[in-house]
Amino acid sequence: MERYMESLLTIAGRQFRSRLFVGTGKYRTKALMARCHQESGTEMVTLAVRRVNLSDRSKESELDYIDRSKIHILPNTAACYTAEDAIRTARLAQEAGLSNWIKLEVIGDQRTLFPDNEGLLYATRVLVKEGFVVLPYTTDDLVNARKLIDAGAAAVMPLAAPIGSGLGIQNATNLKILREAITEVPLIVDAGVGTASDAAIAMELGYDGVLLNTAIAEAEDSERMAHAMKLAVEAGRLAFLAGRMPRREYAVASSPVVGTIA
Repeated sequence: MERYMESLLTIAGRQFRSRLFVGTGKYRTKALMARCHQESGTEMVTLAVRRVNLSDRSKESELDYIDRSKIHILPNTAACYTAEDAIRTARLAQEAGLSNWIKLEVIGDQRTLFPDNEGLLYATRVLVKEGFVVLPYTTDDLVNARKLIDAGAAAVMPLAAPIGSGLGIQNATNLKILREAITEVPLIVDAGVGTASDAAIAMELGYDGVLLNTAIAEAEDSERMAHAMKLAVEAGRLAFLAGRMPRREYAVASSPVVGTIA
């Protein structure tokens, strides 16, 4: 395996061996969450700031089950429906000592949980100016992605499908366009992954990483699925680097005839 090792994924100067990032919500127990993190090999997990009791650390929380010597915490602004609310939540996470990194979510529609791109762009500009490392969750829109990069986003995280849907990649064409056009910051597929093949496809498209949560947390065997996701991301990345064979309309013999038998 060592011969296939490549350079590490770098985001805002921080390096990651694993290109799989996972969440902390929806697990049946916090102990199960911790075991899944270990099985996935992740080095960064998202944490919804609003779900953690930051004012009373004597109460049990997800933070008690995250080994911060091995795992970088990425607070997120889940359930924020305005830019102002997301900005306040990011500031709260920083003040509580979680991180100056933020997975920025500004939700624009309650049913689909699609992002409000206008509010997202505004919040990105404000937080970048304040010194935050901003990783915005956005649509698969090249124009908006460009605006986020211009605003200082450290990475762009387009959705594959609605959050928690498990539908897998619904618009591979848009994701391909994003990948071909954007090279200056990492691209991470976020939301909609349902199983290992979805993660592998995202990586085969050339994405730098995959962020997922529900696919592991709601699997029948969460620990096994966490390990499957680890392998899928690694396999998809290797396949992308290897370069797939061309697609052809007709069969081509794998053992072509080079001569005739007398």
